Amino acid sequence: MTVIAFSGTRRRVPAALGACVLSFAAFWVAQRAAHVSMIDLMVYRAEGATVRAGGDLYTLRTTAAHLPSTYPPFAALLFTPLTLLDVTSMRTLATAGNLVLLVVFVGLSMRLVGHARVEGVLWVAAAAVWCEPVWTTVRYGQVNLLLSVLVLWDLSRRPAERPDRWAGVGVGLAAAVKLTPALFAVFLLATGLVARLGGRDGGPWLRHARGAAATFAGATLLAVAALPYDSWRFWTAMVFRTGRVGRAEETANQALRGVLARLLHTPEPGSAWTAAAALTAVLGLAVAVAAELHGRRAWAVAACAVTALLISPVSWSHHWVWCVPVVLLLWTHGHRAVAVGTMTVFCSYALWWVPHGQGRPELHQSAVGLTLSALYSVTGVLFLALARTSSPRPGRSGHAEAQAGEAQAVTKE
Repeated sequence: MTVIAFSGTRRRVPAALGACVLSFAAFWVAQRAAHVSMIDLMVYRAEGATVRAGGDLYTLRTTAAHLPSTYPPFAALLFTPLTLLDVTSMRTLATAGNLVLLVVFVGLSMRLVGHARVEGVLWVAAAAVWCEPVWTTVRYGQVNLLLSVLVLWDLSRRPAERPDRWAGVGVGLAAAVKLTPALFAVFLLATGLVARLGGRDGGPWLRHARGAAATFAGATLLAVAALPYDSWRFWTAMVFRTGRVGRAEETANQALRGVLARLLHTPEPGSAWTAAAALTAVLGLAVAVAAELHGRRAWAVAACAVTALLISPVSWSHHWVWCVPVVLLLWTHGHRAVAVGTMTVFCSYALWWVPHGQGRPELHQSAVGLTLSALYSVTGVLFLALARTSSPRPGRSGHAEAQAGEAQAVTKE
């Protein structure tokens, strides 16, 4: 029987690999046919060139769209090697690198939900490359997949009860490049504090949060040493100027702020967004912490990711690559109709069906347009509601449930 199973596995993996390579090749051709600009990658390269030239990072305007530098200075330090490549080679390597990162991201996501089989990873990656957030990430040459891999590597390696010296490094590095992943450190801190208040040992989560904070601080201080003026400018002024990132009402902004700006027909939703974001942050973190304390790490990570996307001032559609682990989580935990619906939302490209671009038509959308351009946020809110209600079955501890899930995953492999 073992020989038969091994033979079946040997047949399934090459088939899955062939499908993945074929899908990626078609994707590559489609991206080239669409004449993708990889505009964000060009901004990263310009940031690296500015650092090497000793220029002012936050007065930079580059590309035909005159885009500014919006990330912390540590990110600009990481972008300096891009200046060593010609543009064609840089774009080719960025596309190939993002496709490799997608496979790693899918693999980590499947490990998180307990179904990390090689052929499964390849089949999912072959399909996931066509969803809108992934397509747009590669189209712009974005770093979303890299940051998501860092976070998932950090949070999926081992149970919360057994953190090691590397715990927090992935989250800390991701937050030093782009601030949104810092919510994962807040989640770890909140979990540790709630565990202690409930009479449990919150030490593992607190150590994990300290590791993330220390890594973030180390990376930020490195940037301060290398770029003191730019660091001062960013942390005292630029970090508060959310308008530099882009207009709130743009259809690509799938955060709550973007939805409210379009709904209220105003470029700045003000206190309405502040209240909505604060409430969502509290409720979303509560869902994540409760899931974590019940031994449901996958639900906790997904809930924290969705919360971060919702409350950020700007969450462009390509930031929602977290739809991949969300769909896998829903599918593997029996919510298959919801998983199919969620996958349909992120593969429909529906937000681009509405008028957008010149003339700011997003400020005058009809009910249909408002619905289509709010699909990601609405899906995120519904996921948090489902995560809240998907509590462990009575009479079983979170640890027991986690053990049962692991045993089931091993059996299926």
